[in-house]
Amino acid sequence: MNDHLHAVPSSAVRLERYTKAEQSEILGDGDDPFGVADAGLTWLPKEEHFGIRHEGRLVAHTGLLLLPVSIGGLDTQVVGVGGVAVASDLRGRGLARAVVTAALDHARTMGPQHGLLFCRPPLVPLYRRLGWHLLDRDVQVEQPTGPVVMPLQTMWTPLHDGASWPEGEVRLRSLPM
Repeated sequence: MNDHLHAVPSSAVRLERYTKAEQSEILGDGDDPFGVADAGLTWLPKEEHFGIRHEGRLVAHTGLLLLPVSIGGLDTQVVGVGGVAVASDLRGRGLARAVVTAALDHARTMGPQHGLLFCRPPLVPLYRRLGWHLLDRDVQVEQPTGPVVMPLQTMWTPLHDGASWPEGEVRLRSLPM
């Protein structure tokens, strides 16, 4: 049996910190580990971090950040989800589900009704399987030069029973996460 076929723990834990070195443990040292550099955006670091370790190595991560947003002209907050990463040699084993679920369990204690994430189109089916919904409208996000339309797909998930996404224009009143 190959070593990489041994059971990988699927329970995520809250991380005290998440460094560039730990991100490299998961994704390697490439210039564009998330494949979003061509979007030309400036991103915010996440403040809450969840991960899965296997044999001393961080193999999966999700980060959270509380963000101001305007939806239909009403100011509120969302929990931004980002930095979702699973080591390439361990994909397809439910680690993304485990680490995103742990992060969302915590997000439910943070107050907002909705989680929000931005992703490349090929990842939409993964997030749909995890219970996320495609927001089929443009979303403005802040950038150092002023607001721009988010070029990536925007998805949301309810954090509380009965939460549905409100109608109206969406503007993230910060840099994206």
